[in-house]
Amino acid sequence: MTASLEQLRRCHFAVDLGAARTRVYVKGAGLVVDQPSAAAVNTRTGALIAVGEFAEKMTGRTPSYIRVVRPVSGGTVVDIEMAQRMLRHLLGDKVRRSLRRRPRLRAAACTPHDADPLARRATIETLVGLGARRVELVDTLIATAVGCGLPVEQPEATMVLDCGAAATQVAVLSLGSIVTAERIPVGGEAVDHAIVQHLRHEHELMLPSQSVRPLQIALSGNGLTSQGPASTEIHGRDVATGLARSVQVDTAAVRDAVQTLLTAVLDGIGKVLRGCPPDLVADLADRGIMMVGGSALLPGLDQMLRQATGMPVHIAEQPDVCAVQGLGAMLEARIRPLELAPLGN
Repeated sequence: MTASLEQLRRCHFAVDLGAARTRVYVKGAGLVVDQPSAAAVNTRTGALIAVGEFAEKMTGRTPSYIRVVRPVSGGTVVDIEMAQRMLRHLLGDKVRRSLRRRPRLRAAACTPHDADPLARRATIETLVGLGARRVELVDTLIATAVGCGLPVEQPEATMVLDCGAAATQVAVLSLGSIVTAERIPVGGEAVDHAIVQHLRHEHELMLPSQSVRPLQIALSGNGLTSQGPASTEIHGRDVATGLARSVQVDTAAVRDAVQTLLTAVLDGIGKVLRGCPPDLVADLADRGIMMVGGSALLPGLDQMLRQATGMPVHIAEQPDVCAVQGLGAMLEARIRPLELAPLGN
C-alpha cells in the first residue's frame, strides 16, 4: 500500500461510484458531489433531462418517452457513456474548468474487492472520458477503513463491514492490506425488496417506489429488535383493485422476513473469521466490527450482529461517506504509511 499512497498523493480528485450514490472529492476543496447515481433520458432524442436528486424523484413518475437509468450497479460501471455524462453534469462547469487547468490530471476511484478486470477497466475509461490522464484504483474496503479512522497501517487487526446498496463486503485488514475478505450479495436494496414482497404476499399491498421508504416505515422505532412497535400502519395500493389502502402490519413478521436475508451476512462474517490467523481474531475480540456504508444505518442491525457474534459492533460517525473520505485522506496525505524498509546484512 506504500507505493500506491505515493501515487494517490499526486491525484487531483477522487470518485466513489456507488450503486446508490455518486460522490466526488476534489483535492483542496473537499466533498463537492454527493448525489444519487441516477440520470433521466429522453428516449426520443437521447437528451439528458436530469441527474442526481431530481432524476431520483422522477423514478416511477415519468411518461413513456422518459427513462430513468442507473449507469452503476453493485459498484461497477455498466454504462460508461451514461456514467460520463452523469458525472459531467454533477460536477458542473465551474469544477470541471478548475480540474482541466491541472497539468496531467490524475484521478482516483474505488472498486469493489472482487472486481474483475473488465469492471476495473470500465471505471478507468469513465474517468479518462472526464479528462484524467491517469487513474489510480483503490479497494473500497481499504478506503472505507481509512475514512472511518481505523489504524489500517498498523500490525493489528481491524474488521470492516461495508453495507452497500447492492452487496455487503466484510474484511479483516492488517498492515495496510486485506488479510481475508468476503462479498455477500445482500444489501439495502435486497432488504427493501424483501419487505415489499412480504407486504405484497401477506397483505396484497403494493408500495410506491419513491414516496414511501418501506424500510424506514415498516421498521420504525427500534427496527430489527424485538423492543420495536408491535404493529405499524402502511399506506399503499391494493393489488386487486388498484385503490389506495392502509393496513396494520405485524412488525415481527417483517423482522423475520428481513432477518432471513441477514443470516447470509452472519455466514460471511464467520467465513472471514475462520480464514484469519488466531492472533488477529484475538485483536478483533477487543476491537470488534466497524460498520460502514449507507445500509449500516438499518435500525437494529448493529444490535443483531452484536448478539449473534458476541463481538463489539460500532457504526462509523458518517458511514455513508467513509469510502470517499478515505480517498480524500489519501489524496491530502493525511495518513502516513508504516515504513517497512529492508534490513541490511
